[in-house]
Amino acid sequence: MTEKQARSVAALTADGRTLVVTIPFNLRQRGGRKLVMAPDGATPWPPPPSRIDNTLLRALVRAHRWKRMLERGDYATIRDIEKAEGVTNSFVSRLLKLTLLAPDIIEAILDGRQPRALQLESIAYGIPAYWTEQRKIIA
Repeated sequence: MTEKQARSVAALTADGRTLVVTIPFNLRQRGGRKLVMAPDGATPWPPPPSRIDNTLLRALVRAHRWKRMLERGDYATIRDIEKAEGVTNSFVSRLLKLTLLAPDIIEAILDGRQPRALQLESIAYGIPAYWTEQRKIIA
């Protein structure tokens, strides 16, 4: 990157009503996460703090664990999970729906980048199976 390209530029449009600010940056992927890299010599800014929802995260982990157990044959039915885990049939069914979430939504939950409005109760009771519909509802 040349020195000219590495500088921020601010300029008014021809009509003088709009200020256009150009800020150079690079995107790099580190460990599956995208990271905005400041130009050389610039002061980097901290990433926004994550808001990890432990309740939602635990439910997601539990749902995937139960799904694996069903697929491996550790449990034959949801009723077997219910008895072994000491939870209700409807609870197991609701949590298993979390395994149908779109991968980008799961990644956002794991990173703590999910929208504040996204709560376990809101998605456990009727999340659509299609990922495009999930994204519309959750966004």
